[in-house]
Amino acid sequence: MPPNPHTAHGPPSQKMIALALSLIGRQHHGEPHDALAARDEFARWRQSDARHESAARTALDYWRATAAEELQGRIDIPERGVTSAVQARRRALKVLGLGGAVVLLGAGARWAWRLPTDEIALRTERGRLLSRDLPDGSSVSLAANTQGVVRYFRDRREVALAHGEMRFDVQRDTSRPFVVSTEWGRVEVLGTVFSVSSRAGGMRVAVAQGRVAVFTAAHGATGDGDVVLGMGQAVVIDRDGLHAPSVTRPDSVGAWRDGWLVFEGTPLPDAIAQWNDYLPQPIRLQDAAVLASQRLSGTFPVRAPDAFLRHLPDMLAVTVERRGDAWVVGSRSAR
Repeated sequence: MPPNPHTAHGPPSQKMIALALSLIGRQHHGEPHDALAARDEFARWRQSDARHESAARTALDYWRATAAEELQGRIDIPERGVTSAVQARRRALKVLGLGGAVVLLGAGARWAWRLPTDEIALRTERGRLLSRDLPDGSSVSLAANTQGVVRYFRDRREVALAHGEMRFDVQRDTSRPFVVSTEWGRVEVLGTVFSVSSRAGGMRVAVAQGRVAVFTAAHGATGDGDVVLGMGQAVVIDRDGLHAPSVTRPDSVGAWRDGWLVFEGTPLPDAIAQWNDYLPQPIRLQDAAVLASQRLSGTFPVRAPDAFLRHLPDMLAVTVERRGDAWVVGSRSAR
């Protein structure tokens, strides 16, 4: 039997465990060629260092725990195509008169031009997803606990995302730009696949295909944007302003549609907020200001929150306690 790598080389770092979880997760979702590449990369990585092997065992223990029957049935995975959300439509203004038409002049014509020709209200509750085809051939998917409105105008298409996360597949139309707005900023695109999230901690934009221009809330309505993102790039806007773009895997953009939560250096409170969108009993945070400095990376099945929480102290310097029906996460350093 080989020597215990914990004894010979010390325990694995939290960063190693996070990397191992990401590699394991990539083997179970995404494109087949990426899954095979992740399997080979994981095998080479764990063989290259005894601490890597130890981290791999810890990550695999977590992964096996998520496959347990008692965990799989705890939370229903929302299915694509759910159409139970409230939907509102406003049809184009129609002015009829003698001969079947009336020409609008002056201020009245300008007022009518500014009205939306169509308006679609979209909303999901906790633990539910929604996918919707839009009138122009585009499509939108909503993560759990998301609310927004899609409006079509004669010269543009606008989405107001109140909170939550949406993934868009936009049909190109150079005469009508596609814009997504949040309280943190906005994204403008002609045709691409991307996601936008807006929560209390900030806004995140990630691109799977094409290019988008990202504007902070302080930016004017015109110009080239504060940053332009291409395929496989992401950016965050929060209280500290616009962060530098980072690299993201295209298949992780909107991975929640297939039952996965993917974190890439995400502040722990933001990651917990995303988990809470799928839980009937939200996870509670203690020492939130301290926890904000801890960042989580990895790919996790949304079906298994209990297993995620039990193994969270292996990944970060936190404590996790069960208090009645609630999980409570605190800072280990504050104890």
